[in-house]
Amino acid sequence: MAGRVNAADQGAPLLAERAYLGLRDMIVTLRLPPGAPIHEERLSAELEVGRTPLRDAVKRLEAETLVVIYPRRGTFVTEVNITDHGLIADVRRQLEGHAAARAAELATGEQRREMRALVTSLRKQRGDKKRSMQQDAEVHRWVYESAHNRYLEATLSHYFNLSLRIWYLFLDRLPEADHTGEHVRMLQAITEGDAEQARKLAVAHVDQFEQSVRDVL
Repeated sequence: MAGRVNAADQGAPLLAERAYLGLRDMIVTLRLPPGAPIHEERLSAELEVGRTPLRDAVKRLEAETLVVIYPRRGTFVTEVNITDHGLIADVRRQLEGHAAARAAELATGEQRREMRALVTSLRKQRGDKKRSMQQDAEVHRWVYESAHNRYLEATLSHYFNLSLRIWYLFLDRLPEADHTGEHVRMLQAITEGDAEQARKLAVAHVDQFEQSVRDVL
């Protein structure tokens, strides 16, 4: 019958998204290190998705320059190019501030409530760099979503993922993320609707991140 939606068809986009998020996180946290091959069978089993959703995820990650496909050789995680760090930071410096300002203007009531819960969690976190990085990612992705511009969100997510890989590469030598000094103040500015303060604090956070990486190079 026309208009009937197959349950499998409904589930396909969800499986593709799960495969994408799972594989993306493996790459940016270096569980799949630069140069590692993408083994479809093993990753399909680990992520509990079929090969079709996994291949859809690989195509998205190829577009985001996190994997590269070589004909007749296979698919591999891209190498980290440290020399690109300054260029990536230059883009983020412009767009992170804009996203934070838009989030201050456009975040919904529900998103602002989620922010308050996130602030409470950030204030409790101490002494665990990996957990701090997970929370850093939560903050950034929350801001991108709250800006309510899918093009801005997609662009920032791409560059943030590239930056995140660099951070994980030097995780043992970098300072723990200063959530109280940076993220909490920015999130408070957003929930209070202070767009200019949110913009300023977001840019300062990118600057601090870039300098921290430069200091260990």
